[in-house]
Amino acid sequence: MLYDVNHETLPRDELEALQQRRLSLLLEKVYHNVPFYRKRFDERGVRPEHIRSLADMRILPFTEKQDLRNNYPFGLFAVPRDQVVRVHASSGTTGKATVVGYTARDVSTWADLMARSFVCAGGSRRDIVHNAYGYGLFTGGLGMHYGVERLGATIIPISGGGTRRQVMLLRDFGATVLCSTPSYALYLYETIIESGIDVTDLKLHTGIFGAEPWSAKMRAEIETKLGIKAMDIYGLSEIMGPGVAMECREAQDGLHVWEDHFLMEIIDPETGEPLPDGETGELVITTLTKEAQPLIRYRTRDITRIIPGPCTCGSIMPRHSRIKGRTDDTIKFRGVNIYPSSVDAILSSVPGLGSEYQIHLWRDDSGRDHMRLVVERAQGVEVGRSMDLTREIEHQVKKQLLVSVDAEVVGYGELPRSERKSRRIFDTRIQDDIV
Repeated sequence: MLYDVNHETLPRDELEALQQRRLSLLLEKVYHNVPFYRKRFDERGVRPEHIRSLADMRILPFTEKQDLRNNYPFGLFAVPRDQVVRVHASSGTTGKATVVGYTARDVSTWADLMARSFVCAGGSRRDIVHNAYGYGLFTGGLGMHYGVERLGATIIPISGGGTRRQVMLLRDFGATVLCSTPSYALYLYETIIESGIDVTDLKLHTGIFGAEPWSAKMRAEIETKLGIKAMDIYGLSEIMGPGVAMECREAQDGLHVWEDHFLMEIIDPETGEPLPDGETGELVITTLTKEAQPLIRYRTRDITRIIPGPCTCGSIMPRHSRIKGRTDDTIKFRGVNIYPSSVDAILSSVPGLGSEYQIHLWRDDSGRDHMRLVVERAQGVEVGRSMDLTREIEHQVKKQLLVSVDAEVVGYGELPRSERKSRRIFDTRIQDDIV
């Protein structure tokens, strides 16, 4: 289903012409209004008029998260501060918060793109949307909120926390769409069962999930337990928030990037060189219509690939595959680089395991690194199978990742649930290195 038919069905040559026009205006704006970009362009001997085609993008400098931190709080704004109507920010748990500003037009554009994403996922103005994304400086809650209102559907701004109350309101208000992190969706399901509510009494038909990586196995578990279609949404605060890309209900195969607003590249994370469609690398995004804080070639650190060919849904917007992991989340273990998604894929392939797991890493007194995978049994799987499951995990990790690990299989529900993003990696070696 399409929300903005005029743009979502543009012929490819017209879309690229629109991108080029918007890119030219963007480069002029940042060069003359953002000292950071003027300095970066001058250092490389690049001026806006040198970019005559989209292929010339590769000569432009990258922008990285540290650049936002170095210009904290408002140093990357391209408009006077009194034109900024809203500010969002990251948590800043690994350093200074990354601050993002929005003009009134930015907020309106964001609402349009979230409405577009909502329709792409199968939503309509007849829906009642239970929005369990967090409100506040985090972009998830308000991003979804404004998009649903722009479409004309009903929003329940429940935010995070108070899970038992959320379950009651899901039933009483008759919500048809759930928006949350995927791990919180499963936590909601467990609370529904504990509350004695029959899932079939709920009216949910769709879930829109993001803000954390999730596997195909977790998707299947959510869909089976809640009886819904689980859709993947992508975004990041630095670019806009949620709604940069959205999985379509018709194909449910890759996420459409709204390229009339965001220019997408895939690069080799080591060399920075562009990669052809179909090859896996790091996603780089340029904002084409952002007014308050446009970004040029922003390195997201997210690992994905562009899916070649058109989608059966009818949209001409290109798709990227579901996020595989992050370059800065790569686990370096005994000389091997391991993506958490690789561990996830292995665990998902072993029958009898649930979707909840943790990766623990530590270093012994001799300096040798160790890894333990703590994984839940699937619901209903007997404790007697734990030893066989443990051996199978260790065998598959050795076979596929070429490293030896210890595995521990625990009962369903024994690992902690979170109302926010799930934490899966516990690496005490980082503390050892700092000390």
